[in-house]
Amino acid sequence: MEHLAEIIVPIACGCVLPIMLVWFGIREKMNAANQRTKIVLAAIEKNPEMDIEEIMKKMSRNGKLLKEKLLAKLLWGCLATLLGFGLIGFGIYLGTNQLGGTDDPMTAVCFGLIALGVGIAFLVNYFVGKKMLAKEIEAEEKRVTTQE
Repeated sequence: MEHLAEIIVPIACGCVLPIMLVWFGIREKMNAANQRTKIVLAAIEKNPEMDIEEIMKKMSRNGKLLKEKLLAKLLWGCLATLLGFGLIGFGIYLGTNQLGGTDDPMTAVCFGLIALGVGIAFLVNYFVGKKMLAKEIEAEEKRVTTQE
């Protein structure tokens, strides 16, 4: 029975869990679209001369601004980079102190290198995006300030 659990747990975590997460995400988006459709149909039934585009603009969620998206990348880049350095440092600490435990210091170093790589990728994405999208960010800020 224990052998069966050793097989089922990785399959559940590696296959079933991601499929369920994707399915829940798609289902949530479909429900939101159905609700918007019901609201628009009810508004059209009550007032056929109503401007549908205006209703859709009011109902649509305002997405994040480009600047907010870039700042989120900066945040995640900093967090992942710091986590990577921390894990690498922890792996070096385990390796140099020879604590005698069962922990392999190379595991921490490998995970640290992965986190460091992801963090650096986010930081590069932030700085390149900031440089490339400077004009769009400025135009977006002007548009937002004029709407308010």
